[in-house]
Amino acid sequence: MTAKFSIKTTSSFFLVLCLTVILFFSLSCVAADPDPLQDFCVADLNSTITVNGFPCKPVSQVTSNDFFYSGLMFEPSTDNPDGAGVRRGDVNNFPGLNTLGITVSRVDLAPGGIIALHVHPRASESNYVIKGEVLFGFISTTDVFYAKVMKPGELSIIPRGLVHFAANVGPHKAVLLAIFNSQNPGFANIPTNLFSSYPTIPNDVLAKNFRVDEKIIAIIKSKIGNVQSS
Repeated sequence: MTAKFSIKTTSSFFLVLCLTVILFFSLSCVAADPDPLQDFCVADLNSTITVNGFPCKPVSQVTSNDFFYSGLMFEPSTDNPDGAGVRRGDVNNFPGLNTLGITVSRVDLAPGGIIALHVHPRASESNYVIKGEVLFGFISTTDVFYAKVMKPGELSIIPRGLVHFAANVGPHKAVLLAIFNSQNPGFANIPTNLFSSYPTIPNDVLAKNFRVDEKIIAIIKSKIGNVQSS
């Protein structure tokens, strides 16, 4: 059974609320998605039409429920090899976000948990720590590593398309909000992209890239593949 997540103090609640609202408007000003041409365009997730986004549900079928989402109230499971769980507040789960250029997701990290090296090809990412101590880091295109351990109430920004990660370095569970300036930021996991793609990248290509023996590549592929199938 999933347990409801509650912010313990009123002040903490309003701080998270205010920051989320501020981030909504600030990130929307530089949204990666095109500007909307109407008041709203609630996504028709059942449509078979392929467009850059989702077509609009007929206005006559739009209800108040399309503009409210309670999915972030519930703890995602962290019972996996990475010790990480995500509740995504993107257009696929919250159709009212369609064309509005924003996603808000909840991330839970068990002690020692990690969001592996990855990129979001369509969005910058801002992270607000609610609970715990989290090491955020990203790497520039000039190979400079920027990182900091963040505590509750602190905010970070990850520029669009750069390789980054998040790791729980505290003794207890960590919870954070991840806000993106796209309704569908995308998620490319570097380890699985490289070592668990289909069809697979040839071992000799990876071995030359990492300057190791092909046997090591085969071992890594077997471990990543086992993680994916578990």
